[in-house]
Amino acid sequence: MAPKSSAPKAEVLLFTDGACRGNPGPGGWAFILRHPASGKQIERSGAERATTNNRMELLAVIRGLEALKRPTRVELVTDSEYVGKGLSDWLAKWKAHGWRRRTSSGWAEVKNEDLWRRLDALLARHHVVFRHVYGHTGHPENEQCDRMAVAAYERLVRARPAE
Repeated sequence: MAPKSSAPKAEVLLFTDGACRGNPGPGGWAFILRHPASGKQIERSGAERATTNNRMELLAVIRGLEALKRPTRVELVTDSEYVGKGLSDWLAKWKAHGWRRRTSSGWAEVKNEDLWRRLDALLARHHVVFRHVYGHTGHPENEQCDRMAVAAYERLVRARPAE
């Protein structure tokens, strides 16, 4: 018999990915939000004209959590080490130091602070457990999110080419 985990089982699975053509450049985000008990699933994506891959990775998580209507236990599945390290290692330290990060020469602003603050507010509402998957290795939902994110920024570029 396997030992029982003290963590409650996730109610929903949130798969996310971000993509960017150039860094910075046009970028897209996507998520798949799945409720295993009911089989219901939501898929959404969007794009921004001038952004970075890290911003799109964060925005995918934010949009997925914003889609939840009530506080929920979430298993976040992403290939973004930036998001994972931010959630597990950096976020608490940044907050404790007034949203600053240590550098070799002192203190610096937290990159993407606006999005990290939005994510922090959502983390106060939901119980999120992070699971890393490697990108472009055949993970079905990660591959689907990648395709959706790329398609989102491609639609944006086709609709109005950069000036």
